[in-house]
Amino acid sequence: MQRKFVVEVAILLLFSAPLLFAQAPAGEHNCPANGAIPAYVGPGNGVFSPNQNLCLPQLAPVGGSMGPLSFIVGGSEPGVRVDSQGSVYGVSIRGVPGGIDLWRWFATADGPPNSNGTLPFKYEGQPDNCGILTNGCANNVGSLTNLGVAPGGGDADIAVNTPDPNSGIPNLAATSLSLAPGVTATNSTNRGDSFFNPPNVAAALIPGDDRQWQEATGPATVYLSYHDAATFNIDVQRSNDGGLTYINGFGEAIDPQTFPTAGGGAGSANIAGQLRIDQSSCPSGGNLYSIFVAPDNATENALGQPMRSVYVGVSDSAKLGLPAFLFTDHKIYTSPVGSPGAINGTNQIFPAMATDRFGYVYAVWSDHTNIYYASSSDQGTTWTTPVRVNSGGTVGKANVFPWVAADANGHVVVTWFGANRAGNSNDTSVMEPTCSDGTNSCWAQWNTYLAETVNGHELVPNFTQYTASDHVIHYGTISTGGLGGSANRNLGDFFQVALDGHHRANIAFSDDHVVSPLCTTQTPGHCNASDPQSFRNGQPYFTYQLAANPAIATTGTCAGAPAPTPGEEKVTGHGQINSVQAGTSASFGLVAKNQPANAALSYQDAGAPGGALDVRSSNITVPSVTFSGSCVSVSGSAQVNKQPGYSYTAQACDNGNPGSGNDTFSINVSGPNFSYANSGTLTSGNIQIQSQ
Repeated sequence: MQRKFVVEVAILLLFSAPLLFAQAPAGEHNCPANGAIPAYVGPGNGVFSPNQNLCLPQLAPVGGSMGPLSFIVGGSEPGVRVDSQGSVYGVSIRGVPGGIDLWRWFATADGPPNSNGTLPFKYEGQPDNCGILTNGCANNVGSLTNLGVAPGGGDADIAVNTPDPNSGIPNLAATSLSLAPGVTATNSTNRGDSFFNPPNVAAALIPGDDRQWQEATGPATVYLSYHDAATFNIDVQRSNDGGLTYINGFGEAIDPQTFPTAGGGAGSANIAGQLRIDQSSCPSGGNLYSIFVAPDNATENALGQPMRSVYVGVSDSAKLGLPAFLFTDHKIYTSPVGSPGAINGTNQIFPAMATDRFGYVYAVWSDHTNIYYASSSDQGTTWTTPVRVNSGGTVGKANVFPWVAADANGHVVVTWFGANRAGNSNDTSVMEPTCSDGTNSCWAQWNTYLAETVNGHELVPNFTQYTASDHVIHYGTISTGGLGGSANRNLGDFFQVALDGHHRANIAFSDDHVVSPLCTTQTPGHCNASDPQSFRNGQPYFTYQLAANPAIATTGTCAGAPAPTPGEEKVTGHGQINSVQAGTSASFGLVAKNQPANAALSYQDAGAPGGALDVRSSNITVPSVTFSGSCVSVSGSAQVNKQPGYSYTAQACDNGNPGSGNDTFSINVSGPNFSYANSGTLTSGNIQIQSQ
């Protein structure tokens, strides 16, 4: 099963010289003098700015300046975001327990672009390392007291909100994966100069989790998704406090009908891409999307077959702000038997998704050979026939790591890594053959590509392809199998693109074309740039489009809505009833529908017998949803206090407005040597039943 479960450990060395500060040629500041690699600024290519590496320290001391050991610092899987005020943020991972690193460019504080177009980024240190330092984030850049370890570093993601109505500054949320206890979360309200300290090391509701993603909307709402390690469903939580805690809403992106095909503790399961929110002012605004790839059916899943189908989970109830919300899954595409997508799978990581400002939705994925793209004009319900994005010399070669961003009306950019050789990117015999001259000159050479369209929601959009990198960024294999296999993992598993307010693509990508200065100790005698044995590690690089496409349309009409389902009934409810313990309250959230049957339940009672009770529905079985008059009865599987193996039955009645004092709610929970029941009239909140 191709699951990531990153627990990479940074390499340990004898401690070297203390860290100092230096200016990089691109004007980057707050950079350690002993950089991971020499500062690099490429020649540029007229369309994109000169490629620049984002500075990192060479070593992170363990135990302070006296050592005796240090981690070798690398930076892979870079993410990038641009907020509404033009601040550009980059993030990358060091691997567990090295933590994550952050960079920021905000013109007012950091200076305008340089004459050659490069940006003077500020290195902001490690957001997830603040909690183990005596003076917080301010001292975690080049400090001799930096322990060189952090709660996470296995995976990272960031998200930006709209400006805070009081400060006028957009919130920046950040997460880092550690597996135990799970996801570390923090945020910054001053553009990354400091982060909330200490970070929340238990942001995920499930203690065992993997591959988290984030998305933000409004001034303080942030969503977090991750894999539940027990069921491998994609759990989604909502934060109302800017990404410090994720306790305000819960859903599962794989619905109960799709779960046998894409979930489970054995079999192929799924690979989850990032969350996306419809940021438009259209009726679809606030819809939440989660893309994933999985086998085509339950039998293929059970047999461990390739993930040849692409899916999207769509939630139009998350934006209601309730404690629970639903996703409905739709299949985007299935690779035909015998095609590269069916042989290799569509999980050449990761599938990616974007929404534009008019409610259209876009999806991209790789089958190891080409990058494919589809769009939806009805909020993810139906999709266009996929088209190949890559063109020219990249056709038929190895193409992996797609990412996508969209804005305006049908303006979409897609990025990926492309090689000059055909074949599986993991295959050393193809990508790293023995060269006659003893160098790596005959190895696969990789570049960063971008394709752009301004009519992205047409049946056959027109893409123009560019080479975004101004040099070969990597030689040899690229792993798409997580921690499995022998392929090179210097670049991690993905890189990202984001569009700024001028409709220009900003790309953060991994690169290891520069030999590490530490090669003299790691691979002595093998430090030549063309030596296949030379020591390198991935570093984050950045480039952006120098000018926007003049054909971008900023006006248009909203995407359509899916056709209503005849006979469909829905219930949405939230509020409080009296606890079984006098003087306390129990709270609930319930969303359910009958066609197809689906339900999401969240229930908490701090006064339950035996201690606080937390009940959450689980999509491992299809729930029973029965409407009768003004009431609905819902039964399904549940987790109790984060443990699976329970079942629940809830009944909610809409007895009129206001809900408080009229509507009723009852619940029964049972499991191994456990039983709980409670019922009552709402003391706050409301229950609403709707029919088509």
